Amino acid sequence: MKRLILLPLLFLFAGMALAENVTRTAGYAIHHNAFTTDSLAPEVARSYGIQRSTSRGMVNIAVIRETPGTTGAALEAKVKVVAHNLMGQKRDIPVREIREGDAIYYIADFPVAHREHLIFDIDVLHKGQVTPLHARFEQEFFTR
Repeated sequence: MKRLILLPLLFLFAGMALAENVTRTAGYAIHHNAFTTDSLAPEVARSYGIQRSTSRGMVNIAVIRETPGTTGAALEAKVKVVAHNLMGQKRDIPVREIREGDAIYYIADFPVAHREHLIFDIDVLHKGQVTPLHARFEQEFFTR
């Protein structure tokens, strides 16, 4: 029960700390954001095995099938995240799936340097789909 409360708080806080990004495509919404893990509450970080640090970044992603008049439905999907820095260096970021009731999230944490600017490319493939949905966003991390 505690986890059901903690994860939504994690994403609520992250959304307030940094403007949430949403990519809408073909009737789906891909919610995505990134921040340093030191902004997580200690109990939330501990609950999900995330190291709190200014030098660790975190990305979280949720895929929603949009339905008019509703908040939509969370989708199970294969989510691939690749980040590039401004020098073109590529970094694969493996995500893990978190399920909380009807909610499904994909999270990952990774090392970051001060003022590192990353461009995230997200590919989402859900059941029955042959062409992945794509989202892209950028985030600069401040570690000091």
